[in-house]
Amino acid sequence: MSKIYTKTGDDGTTGLLGPGRVSKHDRRIEAYGTVDELNAVLGVARSAPEIGPELDRRLGRIQEELFTVGAALADPDPEGPFHGAVAPAFIDRLEREIDAVEAGLPPLEHFILPGGSPAASRLHLARTVCRRAERAVIALRETPGQSVPGPIVVYLNRLSDYLFVLARAANAEAGVADVPWRGL
Repeated sequence: MSKIYTKTGDDGTTGLLGPGRVSKHDRRIEAYGTVDELNAVLGVARSAPEIGPELDRRLGRIQEELFTVGAALADPDPEGPFHGAVAPAFIDRLEREIDAVEAGLPPLEHFILPGGSPAASRLHLARTVCRRAERAVIALRETPGQSVPGPIVVYLNRLSDYLFVLARAANAEAGVADVPWRGL
């Protein structure tokens, strides 16, 4: 790669995959920027001292997939090379892993508050950023003239569920109870 700074964005625009430039405030930039933020938050989660090798491996795979999601979002061409890259197999794997992790947890009887162990707290933060990324992608999809590969919204929705059960599992592994919401 060449220098990290190009100065081409100093005017408030950025390039997408393909020709042309758009405002850094464009919905497409917001969508893939929030996916990038989620990826960074997962990097922070992986740095928690109590993250074991299996969870680290799972989160690393998610980070790789999020790079693919970001590339698909950065390409406005519905026929672009990354538009088929977010495969239904990603979603199927998440669902299998959610079911497997949940099977080892006590059933939820109440809403729970985000928090607990450092790892669980970081995973809950990642979950909320994932939900924001999902909203940004939906806003992009609903913008006239814009396209978003169909599986991306489903993938992000399932990923936030996965991060929720991983947070619960991190608390269980650390011997920290989930804190139930007591309501009003």
